[in-house]
Amino acid sequence: MGADHDRRGHRRPLRAGVLFGSCGVLLAGCASMPDSGNLKAVDASQRPDSQSQVRVYAMPPGENAGPTEIVSGFLEALTSDDPQFAMARKYLTKDASRSWRPDLRTTVLADGPSTGTGNPGDSDANGRSFPLTGRKVATVDKQHAYQLDNDAYRETVHLTRQDGPSGKQWRIDRVPQGVVLGQSDFQRIYWSVNKYYYASSSSKTGAGGGQDALVADPVYIRQRIDPLTETVKALLEGPTNWLKPVVTTIFPGGTRLKEGTKTLAPDDQNKLTVPLNGEADSYDQGQCTKMAAQLLFTLQDLKSSNVKEVELQRSNGSQLCVLSEDRAETVAPHRTADHPDYQYLIDDKKRLVRMPAGASGKAEPAQVPGPLGEGAKPLRTAAVSRDEERAAGVSLDGRSLYMGSLVEASPLGKPEARSKAKSEDDGFSTPSWDGRGDLWVADRDPKRPRLLWLDQGAGEPTPVKIAGLDGRIEAVRVSADGVRIALLVKKDGKTSLRVGRVERTGTKGEQPGIAVVELRRAAPQMEEVTAMSWAGGSRLVVVGRESGGVQQIGYVQSDGSVLPGATLPGLTGVAEVAASEDERQPLVAHSDDGIVRLPTGAQWQTVVKEGTAPVYPG
Repeated sequence: MGADHDRRGHRRPLRAGVLFGSCGVLLAGCASMPDSGNLKAVDASQRPDSQSQVRVYAMPPGENAGPTEIVSGFLEALTSDDPQFAMARKYLTKDASRSWRPDLRTTVLADGPSTGTGNPGDSDANGRSFPLTGRKVATVDKQHAYQLDNDAYRETVHLTRQDGPSGKQWRIDRVPQGVVLGQSDFQRIYWSVNKYYYASSSSKTGAGGGQDALVADPVYIRQRIDPLTETVKALLEGPTNWLKPVVTTIFPGGTRLKEGTKTLAPDDQNKLTVPLNGEADSYDQGQCTKMAAQLLFTLQDLKSSNVKEVELQRSNGSQLCVLSEDRAETVAPHRTADHPDYQYLIDDKKRLVRMPAGASGKAEPAQVPGPLGEGAKPLRTAAVSRDEERAAGVSLDGRSLYMGSLVEASPLGKPEARSKAKSEDDGFSTPSWDGRGDLWVADRDPKRPRLLWLDQGAGEPTPVKIAGLDGRIEAVRVSADGVRIALLVKKDGKTSLRVGRVERTGTKGEQPGIAVVELRRAAPQMEEVTAMSWAGGSRLVVVGRESGGVQQIGYVQSDGSVLPGATLPGLTGVAEVAASEDERQPLVAHSDDGIVRLPTGAQWQTVVKEGTAPVYPG
């Protein structure tokens, strides 16, 4: 059936065909073949770029297939769009099929699993065994959570001969748990989806900020296996382990779809009805609408969904509540709820200035109201609160952090914090505001590097404990929900991107304890990351370069994964980048061309020739 390919560049038996059109890609054993169409052989690890048009069907083992063909056929079947891997199970013995748990984990390898060039398998008294090897990229666990993993992969499949209709047939009797596939197949098969949960009460400190804030929890769902139903199930199962300590779900524990519910689909008015089991039967209207908001915002992040309204039903089929997208923003603020009025930067006179958000073409920045726009203290960088009423500015020498109003003309007070750094290249980083009104900044003093937190942007700066930090923090960006923080960490001359979880302890009225825990690496493909900004619920825009490569700008997920097409148009000499968590706003950057914007579907446009440190509120 054509040439062989073993995912490391060697050839192994190929069991695939491609059809361009509504049916997508077809493996030769497709249950129903089209009457016409142009079929072309293609290796499963080399899919066409138009992955949304690709659909893969597995084929059963051939009669009297040898052990090598059985192993390669099984690996190909793992890359198919088979809901329960029924065809893959045909390569297993009955006992192996019963014990195999494909949903336990998905292991993603850089080039897919290799069985070795021309390996006939190692014979033993009971059959034959084959090694499966490769280099891991990540694993996706039972919760659908993506976790980076760079370890070597080595497992073994064992085959035996069993009685069949036409004599002895080779079948796999020992198989690794889960599914293993190559990175290109993973990107074709899976979608990244944000589930939404509420920031937990222990995370809600400050003067009313963050109440009912929704937090994005990214997971990966098989995009052609009823993704809407699977996404609803994943939401009901609760947050992933990494995020769970700082979020909560309104759905009662044990809430699942009503028994017997196989699939969910919106009606012709884009209304989705979700029947639940009895766990939420006693919930009142207020609790129900909060559950519905979680569900509605989650489904709006699903590319294939066009749900505009959700109805939750009790176990007896009666209506629990209904929520439309128009009302959802009043129940819980989504990331697009706060549209920034302005973009901000430091002008050539070292003052804080602003331009209308979303404007295109050249712009004339205007001085902001208040002391930071007057130029009394020359500024290096600044950060604007998310309500755009206050700003924090770092002095030109990097040693003083000031606070100023943006709504009234008031004198600039004493610094809120001071750094003892001797060099102007050190000192304070660009500050960052979270959605609770708290301010964060890194002191890069080599003798005393610290991450500082200021409750409501004022008072005595609190040093933040950071578990597992290995290096000095160069830059800080806190997500709008205030429970995740992105850090650029420098060690041995290299700067990498880390994302941590923000945990707060203490009761109301007490000074809270603040800690950053479980730092995870993001943008692993980049050897050096020089700038970054949050750019959505679980997405960041980063500037950096791969090993031996040139500077690039692109998007990464907070879990470390990279989506196809995440690279942005090139730009020369990017020093800083800013994005709004309202993804409809253009990116802004400081480059060799000055301050530039990237509107959706366009190229970079210069808006200001002179200026530095562009930021959105946050």
